[in-house]
Amino acid sequence: MTHSKEPFNDVTDHMSKIEGAPMNKPELGSLPLGIRIIGYVLFGFMGIGAICVLILTILY
Repeated sequence: MTHSKEPFNDVTDHMSKIEGAPMNKPELGSLPLGIRIIGYVLFGFMGIGAICVLILTILY
């Protein structure tokens, strides 16, 4: 399901071909397991922290 995008202009085409800049974001399923676990943990802590802040703000 990877869709390659056409370059927007010559600069982005140069970045893609010469410098190796990616034209699209990687899919989550294509990332290595360690990076996926780190992402899940970080986003989980941010979500739990936001919920705790909201609850503590309401209670205080």
